[in-house]
Amino acid sequence: MIHWVRISIGVLMIALPVDKAMARVARIVIDQTVALPDGRNESLSGRAYGELDPKDPLNAVITDIQYAPLNARGRVEYVSRFTLTKPTDMHNASGVLWYDVVNRGRPVAMNNSPSSIGPSATKPQDFGHVALISGWQGDIEQTTDNWTVQVPVARNSDGSSITGVVLARIANVPKGTNTRPLGMLATLIPYDAASLDTAKAHLMTKSSETRTGETGVSDRIADADWAFADCTRVPFPGEPNPRSLCLKNGFDPNLLYQLVYEAKDPKVLGVGFAAMRDVASFFRFETADDEGTPNPIAGRIHNAVVQGISQSGNALKTFILLGFNQDEQKRRVFDGANPHIAGRLTSVNVRFGLPSGSGTLYEPGGEGVLWWTSYTDAKRGRHEASLLDRCTATATCPKIFETFGASEYNARLMTVAETGTDGNADLPLPANVRRYYFPGTTHGGGPGGFDLLARPAAGCVLAQNPNPEDETMNALQIALVDWVVQGTEPPPSVYPTLARGDLVPNTMQAMHFPSIPGVPSPTGMAVGLFDYDFGESLDYQDFSGVITQQPPTIRQIIPALMPRVNQDGNELAGVASVLHQVPLGTYTGWNATATGFFKGQPCGGGLTGGYIPFAKVKSEREAAGDPRPSLEERYGTQAGYVCAVKTAAKQQVALRFLRPEDADRLVAAAAAVDKLSGLSPTPERSSVGEALCKN
Repeated sequence: MIHWVRISIGVLMIALPVDKAMARVARIVIDQTVALPDGRNESLSGRAYGELDPKDPLNAVITDIQYAPLNARGRVEYVSRFTLTKPTDMHNASGVLWYDVVNRGRPVAMNNSPSSIGPSATKPQDFGHVALISGWQGDIEQTTDNWTVQVPVARNSDGSSITGVVLARIANVPKGTNTRPLGMLATLIPYDAASLDTAKAHLMTKSSETRTGETGVSDRIADADWAFADCTRVPFPGEPNPRSLCLKNGFDPNLLYQLVYEAKDPKVLGVGFAAMRDVASFFRFETADDEGTPNPIAGRIHNAVVQGISQSGNALKTFILLGFNQDEQKRRVFDGANPHIAGRLTSVNVRFGLPSGSGTLYEPGGEGVLWWTSYTDAKRGRHEASLLDRCTATATCPKIFETFGASEYNARLMTVAETGTDGNADLPLPANVRRYYFPGTTHGGGPGGFDLLARPAAGCVLAQNPNPEDETMNALQIALVDWVVQGTEPPPSVYPTLARGDLVPNTMQAMHFPSIPGVPSPTGMAVGLFDYDFGESLDYQDFSGVITQQPPTIRQIIPALMPRVNQDGNELAGVASVLHQVPLGTYTGWNATATGFFKGQPCGGGLTGGYIPFAKVKSEREAAGDPRPSLEERYGTQAGYVCAVKTAAKQQVALRFLRPEDADRLVAAAAAVDKLSGLSPTPERSSVGEALCKN
């Protein structure tokens, strides 16, 4: 049935047909409107109520959608929380809708993580863009300060629970603890055990485990010595809890615990991708919802750009792979896309999926297609495919910036994204894709700055890596919008390649990493691609379906390559930050774990980089046996250092990798910290500084 809704646009009254049968965002509710402190923008928060036709091919790709309950119209329902930040006067809007994919339910800047947006990062509203976030992850409980989507639970046709095998791993538990939630703290299992009978599960311990899956002594814990329970208030066997593990004799901090059990009631998490698609499509294209509630930005948007960072960047790649950039009216949803620091796929369209995963051992994410161009993955027995196959077939592909740093080579499968699983040659990039690499950065980049203080990195051997990405990302975000809106050609792709000899095996020798006293070797720190066997019910190509084997067997490990470095240990290829070009030390994308069960292995799962400061003067570094020239030998004087910073900043501005205002700020920051204070002027030092200032 066709219903008509009258919408007022200025003085014009028009009648628009609204097809109640169409599956899309059917209703929006604005719960709160807040004026922002800048006096120019306002934030509207509310809920989007959506409906999906499970038979539409665009939705049929969703795992278990056929087991989701239907409403009276035969549709699958969801509710997604959203926040729209826009100019108060939409006449001041740029016409661009900028959609940020939230990370584990929260904007990246709120996650207090290494990839959090730094103080120098720009925001969409700085350019008049309308900013949109909405919930897409259905396994997270909705709270007042996160953005999730409510998705249905899959059940059998008779209403009974669907069950499946799940793996939970627990390590580094403090001494004296007897109860832990199932899973690592960053990836807790959001599903109930199907039975509290421990005889139907398998709990074992490991005395050691390498990142490649080699283990020490393994023992099974007797069924009577543990329970699905909480023993924090009641002695063993405690209070029954289907998402908690209680040990009769408590946890041993020196052991890793691995539990395989049956879970029940999986959520249809893939609905979250459809919700992300439909919410963005509604605000971009529609005038009003089915009940006549107006779209507050109707008629003011001509382009849409999406960015996902880290986990949400992995989700964005999965979103594109599965064809969700086409809405149910066959329109392209996003014209531009930036998966940032994202080298994997996200476990969303998988039964009992764990979208919050972070790439630990036995965790899926590298199974599907990881490359932008067509490639035959013969090494894993897969047919020719690319991330863009579905959107290419429907002419709905966005223009893409892929941006990443050193830690993504170290632990996020960027080697296979670039060279395929055989690693024989560089895969070409399609015409709609640009790739920019940030050498020597930790996951998401460091805070920047030019001080000499080396700050500890929690749990790691090396200090925190300060090498930033924000300033380069500021410039590239502008370039992406200009490419989308105006067709302005962006800067050429810059990243390490096999052809130039930039990518080498992960050994100290091949990387040419210098021997520095007290510094661990990078050999073996990179995490390769694990070819897991999760059973025959998983569609490995699309990373969709059902996992039936846990833990998976490891068929093979495809080793990661790492960027080659110079005599300082700093990487050579990529879009280097000003700090990287005028270094105060060595900046690595890897670090070693200092203590605990995973001591000596990649710190932070391989995502935490490190920093090894240079000695201040020649005599200091000679006494320490450090082969890297000191600050005194490099820059001579404070003026020499500032001149080097000015030169690097000017070059980056010319290449469009740095905004002029960010360049000015960086030069001022470099001048404000006297890195060579206390050194008496000498002819030798002065000559070094003067030479830098002449360039």
